[in-house]
Amino acid sequence: MATGSSSSTSFAPNVSRSTRLLLLRTNRLSPCFTTRTHHRVSAFIDKPPEGPYCVYVGPLETANQETLEALYSQARDAYYGGEPLIVDDMFDRVELKLRWFGSKSVVKYPRCSIRRQSTFSDAQEDLSMVLALASTWALFLAFGSLVCVGPISYTVGGAYQNAFHSGLSHGSQLSGLGFLALVNNIFIGLGFLIGYPIASASVKVLQGLWKNDLVALKGACPNCGEEVFAFVRRDKNDDSPHRANCHVCECLLEFRTKVEPSVSTFGRQWVYGRIYLVSLRDRSRRQRRL
Repeated sequence: MATGSSSSTSFAPNVSRSTRLLLLRTNRLSPCFTTRTHHRVSAFIDKPPEGPYCVYVGPLETANQETLEALYSQARDAYYGGEPLIVDDMFDRVELKLRWFGSKSVVKYPRCSIRRQSTFSDAQEDLSMVLALASTWALFLAFGSLVCVGPISYTVGGAYQNAFHSGLSHGSQLSGLGFLALVNNIFIGLGFLIGYPIASASVKVLQGLWKNDLVALKGACPNCGEEVFAFVRRDKNDDSPHRANCHVCECLLEFRTKVEPSVSTFGRQWVYGRIYLVSLRDRSRRQRRL
């Protein structure tokens, strides 16, 4: 009994001592642990939730192509994901600006129009065809100017030569000079009648090409996907648009143009458009009107 009591009394101080050591260790570790836990919780609570954001581009007039492409790609992906970032009007303006830059990110394949119930594709100006046509009419302008001005310059040069050689004998050359003057006048008249209409028509066509009154549009055929082009007058209204057949599938196509205000000091405007596939119903309706 005495042994048991002594062992119990010796065991109690050991338990209390070990308990105090554990409490001291816990008290030493607890401030650091609580501080870390507090920082983690506060950092998690203080961090605000991030909402949708878009690339900042500033005014569209001064934005570069790379920034607009980044914004367009982000807005398009967000729209397909069900969370649009920008309004539809802003999206259309960004897309139009990228089309003006000639960016490949806005190239679209033939698609359907719910409003018109027809298949259409995007069309853009074909500068190579415009330059080819302008070169042809520039040759006509040079030819017309040469025909119109050539006889006049020849007559003036001949008159100076006659005046220079006026000190020579005149008696036997008066009849010959009169005949040459008559021939020169005929040449001047024919040159003016032939050369002036050609030159004036060439000037009008070149001015129309520069001001985009006559536009060369190219795009994919809505039916077969092959590239088609046509020269379209800008003053064509919606009632009588320009129509042409595809050279591959021979489907009837309708070219419609759109004009953007000129930002250049030279007055050249930017023209683009769409190519619509004319259905059989539209053909029969048009034939009834005619």
